[in-house]
Amino acid sequence: MPLLIIRGVSVDQVKTISSSLVQELANLCVCGTDNFTLEVVQSIYVFDGDEVQGYPLIEVKWFERGQEIQDQFAGIITKYIQSLGIPEVEVAFSTYLESAYYLNGKSFASS
Repeated sequence: MPLLIIRGVSVDQVKTISSSLVQELANLCVCGTDNFTLEVVQSIYVFDGDEVQGYPLIEVKWFERGQEIQDQFAGIITKYIQSLGIPEVEVAFSTYLESAYYLNGKSFASS
């Protein structure tokens, strides 16, 4: 946790930024890099009868860390995606409640 679900960016592109991206995000969140998961979703996008390039969208699923950290987190992701020559990227956050998230049957709220 956090989980980054990446769309509209190739696996090879994500590989080139993955180490430094995760390190910078881990520093911001004050946690280990092993807490992060990057999932690259490979989809075929269709518009008006043709296959088209997918729009870069990064979904972040995580526990609440406050607006300031969230803003910085989105800024770091944007910086790395744009460093790939991609001019625009959207970042969307979904927040898990600790009481609704379980590891091996045990709620994070009871830890």
